[in-house]
Amino acid sequence: MDTSTAGWLVIAVALAAANLPFFNDRLFAVIGAKWQRKPLFIRLLEMTALYMVVGFIGFALEANIGVRFPQTWEFYAISACLFVVLGFPGFIVRYLRKPHG
Repeated sequence: MDTSTAGWLVIAVALAAANLPFFNDRLFAVIGAKWQRKPLFIRLLEMTALYMVVGFIGFALEANIGVRFPQTWEFYAISACLFVVLGFPGFIVRYLRKPHG
């Protein structure tokens, strides 16, 4: 896999993972829970866990391509902000869209 394909793959996985907590009421889209509607803080914790999963996938792909580059705190701050921005469409659909009918 070349670097361009790996980069686009990580972006696509991040887009799907950032929106996953907002499009279902199950924990990680698999585990059923006691609540009727999942609270926001659970969704944010789920986003944090999925951010780490996407980061692990990115590091694995980078190591597969070649040498993994060391990252500093700036990389993690920017990528966390990008992950939150990628999850914004799911937030809009879940909390800001008015229901019809």
